[in-house]
Amino acid sequence: MAIRVMLVDDHDLVRFGIKSLLQNQLGIEVVSDVSSGEECLEKCRIDPPDVILMDINMPGIGGFEATHRLQTICPNTKIIIITVHSDGPLPKRLLEAGAVGYLTKGCEVQEMVDAIHKVSKGLKYIAPSIAQQLALSMLPGNDSPIDTLSQRELQVLLMISQGQRTSTISDKLNLSPKTVSTYRKRLHEKLGVTNDVEMMRLAIQHGILDDDIEEHINN
Repeated sequence: MAIRVMLVDDHDLVRFGIKSLLQNQLGIEVVSDVSSGEECLEKCRIDPPDVILMDINMPGIGGFEATHRLQTICPNTKIIIITVHSDGPLPKRLLEAGAVGYLTKGCEVQEMVDAIHKVSKGLKYIAPSIAQQLALSMLPGNDSPIDTLSQRELQVLLMISQGQRTSTISDKLNLSPKTVSTYRKRLHEKLGVTNDVEMMRLAIQHGILDDDIEEHINN
């Protein structure tokens, strides 16, 4: 029986490209592709796939929160993060949230195929470059201020840094607007910044946001 795979990425061309690469691979069937964490959760409630290839930075709750929630919705589904981020604190935090694989979008097709087969058998797969960064991050002196954040604080940071409004974050995370504002204030204090723009730049510097967001800030 083929391994049933779902693709989650907000870029149509990325989903189309990965789907095209995987559709002729023996033992793999791409059963769905969606553009947000919310769509992923909705589909998984109805028909959980065997493996999900999950992007991180997407509108709405994004891949980090979706990965966390999927542990309750479909605990048997294996999640492979596939992203441009190969360093920073995100690999470690996403593995803690429940992902069992981590790839970069520059990986070879065969590596992606191997990762899908391995995680479907209950194994973990971390791309060598990411595994090296994880090991280095454990050495003294390599701490990131992002490491001090709780899971919820990190999720709020990601959503604020993507330009999402307090009302949107409140709705997506089932928090009151006042609670979101409290998280924002706490983030500023913990990260040593005075406003959201400084916080966004810090997030980019530490590898948890795409560089193209900084262009949006500057414009």
